Amino acid sequence: MTRLAKAQPDWGPTLEFSSPFELLVATILAAQAQDEHINQVTRALFAKYRGPADYLKVPVEELERDVHATGFFRMKAKAIRGSSEQLLAEFGGEVPGDMESLVRLRGVGRKTASIVLGNAFGVPAIAVDRHVERVATRLGFTRKGADGIEQELRSLYPRKDWVKATWNLVLHGRRICTPTPKCPVCPISELCPYPKKTKAASTTRPAPRKRAATRRTR
Repeated sequence: MTRLAKAQPDWGPTLEFSSPFELLVATILAAQAQDEHINQVTRALFAKYRGPADYLKVPVEELERDVHATGFFRMKAKAIRGSSEQLLAEFGGEVPGDMESLVRLRGVGRKTASIVLGNAFGVPAIAVDRHVERVATRLGFTRKGADGIEQELRSLYPRKDWVKATWNLVLHGRRICTPTPKCPVCPISELCPYPKKTKAASTTRPAPRKRAATRRTR
């Protein structure tokens, strides 16, 4: 992890937010979408919707239009409205700072809850998204498709480093250990047991073919 940390000096949340609630909404919207694109949407969204009550004041069709560009907009709008309603009814409109309460909210699983806890509240947490799962599997930290990846990663790193470890794995998965990995430029390639490593493209140019000699006739 030391090498990964050195390679990712800019580790940290890539979603823009100014409150736990904004991070909650942004993380719900980020499902199956790139954070950079979500940030473009939420800059206007957060200017219009300041808190949970605002998401319930407009017709659902209007909210769906506002989040349409994020994909799966009906499901995401429903999740945002549902969680906003629960926050107002059960938590005084404030995002709770514990896992048990967060996962009770509509559209919030352990991954979303861990992102909110670690980045909005400073609570140590491991968030397992598709990048973390891919990198952890290739590095041999867990078996492919195995349950309990979060628990396995927790056992590998000190609690104080859980958030940093999460982002090191996420960013490494986004930048280097992509579905088709960029192994030749990977800072931990020689430590990785992944059997399907990619190789650098050959830069050797083929030798020019010699033209066959022609026989002159007189």
